Amino acid sequence: MNSFSTLSFLLLLVLPLLASCHEKQVYIVYFGGHNEEKALYEIEENHHSYLLSVKDNEEEAKSSLIYSYKHSINGFAALLTPHQASKLSELEEVVSVYKSEPRKYSLHTTRSWEFSGVEESVAPNSLNKDDLLLKARYGKDVIIGVLDSGLWPESKSFSDEGIGPIPKSWKGICQSGDAFNSSNCNKKIIGARYYIKGYEQYYGPLNRTLDYLSPRDKDGHGTHTSSTAGGKKVPNASAIGGFASGTALGGAPLARLAMYKVCWAIPREGKEDGNTCFEEDMLAALDDAIADGVDVISISIGTKQPQPFDQDSIAIGALHAMKKNIVVSCSAGNSGPAPSTLSNTAPWIITVGASSVDRKFLSPIVLGNGKKFMGQTVTPYKLKKKMYPLVYAGEVINTNVTKDLAGQCLPGSLSPEKAKGKIVMCLRGNGTRVGKGGEVKRAGGIGYILGNSKANGAELAADAHLLPATAVDYKSGVQILNYISSTKSPVAYIVPAKTVLHAKPAPYMASFTSRGPSAVAPDILKPDITAPGLNILAAWSGGSSPTKLDIDNRVVEYNILSGTSMSCPHVGGAAALLKAIHPTWSSAAIRSALITSAELQNNVGEQITDASGKPADPFQFGGGHFRPSKAADPGLVYDASYQDYLLFLCASGVKDLDKSFKCPKKSHSPRDLNYPSLAIPNLNDTVTARRRLTNVGAPKSIYYASAKPPLGFSIEISPPVLAFNHVGSERTFTITVKAHRDMMHRIPKDQYVFGWYSWNDGIHNVRSPIAVKLA
Repeated sequence: MNSFSTLSFLLLLVLPLLASCHEKQVYIVYFGGHNEEKALYEIEENHHSYLLSVKDNEEEAKSSLIYSYKHSINGFAALLTPHQASKLSELEEVVSVYKSEPRKYSLHTTRSWEFSGVEESVAPNSLNKDDLLLKARYGKDVIIGVLDSGLWPESKSFSDEGIGPIPKSWKGICQSGDAFNSSNCNKKIIGARYYIKGYEQYYGPLNRTLDYLSPRDKDGHGTHTSSTAGGKKVPNASAIGGFASGTALGGAPLARLAMYKVCWAIPREGKEDGNTCFEEDMLAALDDAIADGVDVISISIGTKQPQPFDQDSIAIGALHAMKKNIVVSCSAGNSGPAPSTLSNTAPWIITVGASSVDRKFLSPIVLGNGKKFMGQTVTPYKLKKKMYPLVYAGEVINTNVTKDLAGQCLPGSLSPEKAKGKIVMCLRGNGTRVGKGGEVKRAGGIGYILGNSKANGAELAADAHLLPATAVDYKSGVQILNYISSTKSPVAYIVPAKTVLHAKPAPYMASFTSRGPSAVAPDILKPDITAPGLNILAAWSGGSSPTKLDIDNRVVEYNILSGTSMSCPHVGGAAALLKAIHPTWSSAAIRSALITSAELQNNVGEQITDASGKPADPFQFGGGHFRPSKAADPGLVYDASYQDYLLFLCASGVKDLDKSFKCPKKSHSPRDLNYPSLAIPNLNDTVTARRRLTNVGAPKSIYYASAKPPLGFSIEISPPVLAFNHVGSERTFTITVKAHRDMMHRIPKDQYVFGWYSWNDGIHNVRSPIAVKLA
């Protein structure tokens, strides 16, 4: 055999092997829940037997198993070929088999509590008996589990000074690893674990210079979210440069925290672009969190594309958590302002949008023609008080930069010869806000103006830039560009920033917040609620810089961040306070209390707007801006059980998420789920929905119905009066929504209109949003 023939023969042998290796990917095989008590080793053996049925031998079956989910969730993650996955999916007892998609899930990137009405009184003698924190004993002994990028245990926000012994209900562990051992846990951080098998299966072994192989946070995101939900009271906290100075305080400052690190740095990518979180790792974390005994789970993670419930690991894990009465709060996503961009849309999850607080970090830009435009920043760097040459980035680019990216200040795009010593104006779009400033600095620019795109409108994120800088809204940006283009030698000065409180109007919706309607379940109105997510101060990792850029060597204890990632733990913290006051309430009752007590008006008495000042709607804010103190006494709640959610899934065409439950022959409508809001996606003429209210207020109370119908529709509530005899008594009613025939031709068929209906007893106003679209 000649050398060519030998090579050909070897290739024929090796290629199929290469192909089969390449074909193998991680699949999640989901069976539902565990219906009988089995030892953990028996469950794993059972999972092995399924793998053995599609693998060639026992060794291959064992080596292919990545996770065996053994507590509440029944399933496993394993390395399979598409053919093997298909064979398993045909088995009757298997609910779903779905491929783990790399990059499918990612992180959604103290004044806020005061602004939301959770205030701590100034002196002990002025304490009000009705103060929410007092009523909830500051969340004492409630356990908040956080799925994120880890935490920085040395932060003052995680001190356990003055905190009592660990609750007896806790069954979790403190897992050791890089720069982290059991001594890093305390009576505040009572648990810490990490999950990386799915990540390493795809990327190979973790690069230990990128991240810690432990629950320690080298990113900052996890430290920020966990301290927002349950951080201890820390006086004199501030961001770099002294901005947002004051007392840092989590929502439930005496709650216990358990970190489940599931998000990791992406190799060969900047941390400023975000981490990735593999679903098989998250499912393992959720399974452990449920078994560990958490009361609330906060997950600032989601997908860019909405996922069907039987292929969404967060939705599946959250359903098992709900079965154990654990409240799950998730971020809506940062893909706004486009509609139907929501992730985490399952009705057993509290889905949280992002809005502003009444604090700004004002840094004006003064132009050579005397005009002043207000910007915002939290950079600690200042210019000498004089005018500097001002240029648009598109005028100082290198010759190889394309026209469409000319003003974006992307890495390597600016010419040092042309930019040196100048204030450079860049536009939002591609790349990160802080990265654009980093490029201006690299090119020798002395200052930086970030101009909003039209989509960002007037929303301004304040960043800890690496040089003197400010960010301006879209209208101001256009006028600054006009000045530059119409002036022979344009000049400007960036005024150092100041923290300003009681800004008006507030709150307004962040333009980045993802919107409804839900693409997965249009009969459920999502998001549920909005909470502060713009320019939020919270604890930060000592292993990361405030901007996360490689070129930034600064270290901070507290940092300002924006995203629905920041709003989600606000609701997680609020849920912990409600759990402390009402330990027997279901997760559905807590969601209902938050939605029906939310605020629709801003601090100037008008309806909450978007970032550009236009009226916002329930597809942005759900029930409104959260008010935890009102939610503690909602009067009535819309409760729902695990079985109610299974009936909803049956009605939505998802028949087997729990194999032990048989869908009824007569199908319900998804909109009949007892939810505290109502969405009707395709109304022909008239639709009637049923709801059930449970009294959690005064023992004997009478509630009267009222409604503000969507334009072109009428609402009839029957009966219009409900009488409750005792706490826990239930009453049902129907809501009939009818289109006015004379108005039907005027209402665009592809457009939703919004309204409200309420129940009022003179003390409580139990309000629910409605969204309607014609068929």
